Amino acid sequence: MTDREHNTGIAVDAAEVKHARKRYRAERRFRMYGMAAIAAAAGMLALLVISIVATGWTAFYQHSIALDVTFEAKVIDPKGGRDPSVLARADYRKLARASLRELFPDVKKRGDKRKLYGLLSIGVDQQLAELVAADPSLIGQTRRVEIYASDDVDSFLKGFIDREAPESDRRVKDKEIAWLDKLEADGAITSDLNLRFWTKGDSREPELAGFWGAMVGSFFTLLVTLALSFPVGVLAATYLEEFAPKNRWTDIIEVNINNLAAVPSIVFGLLGLAVFLNFFGLPRSAPLVGGMVLALMTLPTIIIASRSALKAVPPSIREAAFGVGASELQVVTHHVVPLALPGILTGAIIGMARALGETAPLLMIGMVAFIVDIPGSVTDPATVMPVQIYLWADSPERAFVARTSAGVMALLGFLMLMNALAVILRKRFERRW
Repeated sequence: MTDREHNTGIAVDAAEVKHARKRYRAERRFRMYGMAAIAAAAGMLALLVISIVATGWTAFYQHSIALDVTFEAKVIDPKGGRDPSVLARADYRKLARASLRELFPDVKKRGDKRKLYGLLSIGVDQQLAELVAADPSLIGQTRRVEIYASDDVDSFLKGFIDREAPESDRRVKDKEIAWLDKLEADGAITSDLNLRFWTKGDSREPELAGFWGAMVGSFFTLLVTLALSFPVGVLAATYLEEFAPKNRWTDIIEVNINNLAAVPSIVFGLLGLAVFLNFFGLPRSAPLVGGMVLALMTLPTIIIASRSALKAVPPSIREAAFGVGASELQVVTHHVVPLALPGILTGAIIGMARALGETAPLLMIGMVAFIVDIPGSVTDPATVMPVQIYLWADSPERAFVARTSAGVMALLGFLMLMNALAVILRKRFERRW
């Protein structure tokens, strides 16, 4: 008799012991498989995040070339009227080029001058015009101004273009490198935080492109989406869960809601194109239409999440309210819905996070247009963050690669904030029964 048999008085078959050991080994293997799966998923996620950050962090700073620019009155304001429209149309590029020629007087050939002028961003006139508009007293003075470098120069200074590569394989040629070396030796090349990325709209030039227009467009679009989908979704879920009779029609409605939650998002875009644009004639590429399309897509998610939250409220709450004489409407509005609100808010925020990352339905309603101006209302032409990332990813310039990854970082940041808000709200208001 074994020790176990002696202590318990129960005979243990060797086959049972073998079977138990086999189950324990299988359980340990299953745990190891689960841990390996989690580690693999975390590793792939870390690799993705690291690759995005490694590519996109350079978009958050920008190189500039410091020049002593003479704001000549005869070029900027020949009549001396200080008319803002006249000041805005002045040839500021001519002033910046004159400052470059003073630094490199030996550059005489037309082709060399063109390359020399190419060191500066094509938006130099806009940059100088903004300075004069903010301070007209600059006219007639000479000031040191840091002018954005062109995208090729910026990429070269950031190390994306190898100076040791053959000249035929480089977009920045030997003469341009020599000029840049001289400017750097004179302390005329600076590197600053790229605030334009967070304060301006899109541009064809990478060094001038900003993400703020897409962020504002996403805000207006989500505002419309939330205003439409949240009240309709919560009311529909409340009716179906608390008031609707259980019959064939409600079963059909529930099946269709569950099916709509699995419909590809581009189908909602086609619906918006056919109904909102072609039939009702609403403005194309506007946050109003984009929000309406995303509201249709988000409604099933909010309804399903809200119904689950309402189901989680214990029946004893309803019975206690009925017991003190409350009507069915009072039970729902005063007790059930407030107690289910954490789950309802969580579902709504998750639905909004899904809408924030959608691209396909918005492409169908024209929000893929090139928009420079910052939208001021829900009817102004606009784009959204995922579409802006798509547009930059499709651009051929090397500098747009970094801005694409920077846009992805900003979008992921907003998504993480929204999901964190959902967790905080659930932890803050959740009640355990």
